[in-house]
Order: sequence, then structure tokens, then C-alpha cells
Amino acid sequence: MHVIEASEVHQTMNFEELIPAIEQTFAGNHGMPQRNVFSLEEGNDHGDGFAVLPAWNNKAIGVKAFTHFPENGPKGLDRLYSKILMFKRETGEPLALVDGSSVTYWRTAAVSALGSQYLSRKNASRLLVCGTGYLASYMALAHSSVRPITHINIWGRSLEKSEKVAEQVRKKRPDITVVAITDLESAAGQADIISCATGAGEPLILGEWVKPGTHTDFVGNHSPNRRECDTTLITKANVFVDSRLNVLSEAGELLIPIEEGVFSKGDVKAELAELARGQHQGRQTEEEITVFKTVGTALSDLAAACLVVDKLTH
Repeated sequence: MHVIEASEVHQTMNFEELIPAIEQTFAGNHGMPQRNVFSLEEGNDHGDGFAVLPAWNNKAIGVKAFTHFPENGPKGLDRLYSKILMFKRETGEPLALVDGSSVTYWRTAAVSALGSQYLSRKNASRLLVCGTGYLASYMALAHSSVRPITHINIWGRSLEKSEKVAEQVRKKRPDITVVAITDLESAAGQADIISCATGAGEPLILGEWVKPGTHTDFVGNHSPNRRECDTTLITKANVFVDSRLNVLSEAGELLIPIEEGVFSKGDVKAELAELARGQHQGRQTEEEITVFKTVGTALSDLAAACLVVDKLTH
């Protein structure tokens, strides 16, 4: 059995190969039960947690397990630790143990970019990225790999951290103007694509800010009582998800408007597999606003891990 560390994942991955690999995996035959997220602290859904995410296709079986300990930072430890255990589909033999945290950064951004391929305007050129954590630079680079992005605004609660993310992106894409900004409302109103990967509990992006034709993407939250956008945006947009099963049990972006009685589960236009199979065409008009809400799926982990294993073992 191969043990693949984070450094090997980063050396192997690129969005040009990963995004089509995820698309093909979602379009093909697969199994993906609802993921299980367990709170380790009773009555605190934003405390220590443990999750198990299984999936399989015709090639492999995979299960990602991760821990999330929000208070690890001051201890000098990562907040999230993750591993993906893979087995051969035809025989069930153990195949590989892959670092899950590095895979998560790549596949989260790649899924968002794949969603953008279906849901953003083809000529989208201005991108707003909200968040300054590990994911931020991946999100910027992934979206820029599928649309003709010429200008990226980076927003975070710390301008210093925003500047650091902007510099990371500039090094990879010197052809794009990348700017750290503080006026979120103005940047949201100018953006063609808004991508949020934050720990916000209250809405950051308000529907009244978002202009017609904008595509919005929310990946930071997977708690029922937290959200990165408000109800107004959800009710004025066409809403898509990575997985109905997971999003409609975890994401406050949709669960809060449902509780308010202004949105229903049936209002979700399609999930990623339906888009990948061509069962829904995605964006229908130049003027519509789209929302792509993701909480992460085991199938995208499997697709990314398979790509890494194939490249490193053949």
C-alpha cells in the first residue's frame, strides 16, 4: 500500500487535469452515502468534530476521515487533520493512504471552478475572493483557470492577510491584476464571480449588493445555523449545490431561508452530478444570478485521490 504525503500531492496536482477528472467522476457511475459529521462536544456544533466520508466508483473505494479542532491554533497545531484510505474496486485490496488536507484544498477549489464552468458567464473577468485562509489562493487560481479573469480582489478581515494572499496569487499568475481590498460592498457590486471561503457565521455577501449576471460560490460554512450569504441572495438567485443530501442537512445558507418559509428543497435547480451529466444546462441567461453552495463531497475526494495515485504509481 502506498503512503502519499502532502508534499507529493502538491507536486502532482494541477487544475488543468483535476477539474476534468472531477467532472468525469461525477458524470459516471458512483456511490456516495451521506457523509457523517460528529460533534465531539455536546450542544456545540462549531466545536471539536470528527467526520467520515465514503464514496466509490468503478475504479476505487475511498473513505476520508478528518478531525476539526478549532482551538488548535494557539497550541501550534493544525485545526484540521485528514487522511483518505483507498481500496481497489475490483478486489477490495488496500491501495493507498493519501494526505487528506492537501487533497481537500485542491478538490474544494476545483469543484468551485467546475461549478463556475456551468454557472458563471463565459466572459466573466472580475473575481472577488472572500477569505484569507489556506484555501484562498487555491480558489483564486482555480477560478482563473476556467474563466478569462483579468482582475482579482481579495477581501479578508485583516488587510495584512489579504495582502499575503494577493502576493501568493500574483506569483502564480503575474498576468492578472490582484488587489487586497477593504470595501467589500463595492467589490461585490463590481464582481462577475464572488467566491467565499470564510469562517463567517453571519452573512458577508448581501443579495442587494449583487448585480445581475453574477455567479456566487460559497464553500466556507457547513453548519445549519451559520451562513456566508443572506436570504435575499438565495431568493433572487438560481441555486445549485454539490450534493443535495449533504447541503440540505448541513448548510445554513439554504436551511435558514427554508426555515423562514421563503425557500424550499425543491427550489434547488440541480446538483453537481446532474450538471456533469448534462441533465441540467446550468446558466440559462446572461442576466440571472447563480449560487453554488458546497459543503464538500467524498466523491470529489475520491476523484482527486485517484488522480494523485495514478500519477505517482504508474
